[in-house]
Amino acid sequence: MMAEKKQPQAENPQPDVVRAEQPSDAPVLEPPLRAHSTVQEAVGAFEEYMLRKGFSENTIRAFRNDLRFVADYLGREMKLYQVSTVTLENFLPWLEESRGLTFSAKTQARRITTLKVFFGWLHGVGVIGNDPAEPIVHVQARTPLPVIVRDSDVRTLLLKAQDISRNRQEPDARPYLLVSLLVQTGIKKAECARLSIEDLDISQPKAPVLNVRYREERYRHKNRALGLTATVAPALQQYLAQYAPQYSPQDLLFDCTPRNLEYVLEDLGELAGIRYVQIGFETLRWTCAVRDFRNGMPEEQLRQKLGLSKISWRETSAKIYELTGR
Repeated sequence: MMAEKKQPQAENPQPDVVRAEQPSDAPVLEPPLRAHSTVQEAVGAFEEYMLRKGFSENTIRAFRNDLRFVADYLGREMKLYQVSTVTLENFLPWLEESRGLTFSAKTQARRITTLKVFFGWLHGVGVIGNDPAEPIVHVQARTPLPVIVRDSDVRTLLLKAQDISRNRQEPDARPYLLVSLLVQTGIKKAECARLSIEDLDISQPKAPVLNVRYREERYRHKNRALGLTATVAPALQQYLAQYAPQYSPQDLLFDCTPRNLEYVLEDLGELAGIRYVQIGFETLRWTCAVRDFRNGMPEEQLRQKLGLSKISWRETSAKIYELTGR
């Protein structure tokens, strides 16, 4: 059995079944803004819009921080119709010269994105007649491509995990169940860590389903049902017999820290002899996405499967294209 490591004290072809819950069809009233509204009023309305649309906390925090600088630069009482392209083009130089801030190409690209999304939204809902941010050249920040696991090594990982589960002396079912779920679904570490036993539905053993659920209403669009292969059903039964012989359906599926799950994946990668990349949640998430895309999964279905917003999908899809050579 693979030894569970202690968490450091400082640590905080599969079936094409994807059913993402959609936001309510109820009409959404746009904020009562006009071209004569102030920048500060528009920023407040945009924050309400992001909350309604279920933007992630990180995305909201990034936009909020960038728009605070934008409001400081333009003047919070400036009228929206007064904002010009020339004015916006001087925003980044102002940050460097007036605030003494230096930032990476990635941060620079994000701040231009903020301008384009914010003023594009104002134009899209009819508040302003022209989009002053539209002509601004978007700086492309090149981030390294993720390293994915080769198909042959995915098979090796699964076989090694299966060997561990069948070990006569110390069988351990957890590595096989964990890596099977990640390779097939590409769920995030946080999503995996909060799975309950009932989220893994094997009532139809030949077509199990993993339900990814978010309690927060604003993340409802991330809820989805992901199809799994038949091999998951016996893996779950063996795992529960070993780790949770007496359990409630509401109990956590993996009753350990996320860091300990990382250790399980790292150890499995070492046992499989994979040296060119460290096996972990993010690596297997990208591996799953690329494999699905290569196997012909439609982009919109893949976006929903990964639980990504349309904005996040832009960067993710570009990397998937590159990784698949398309």
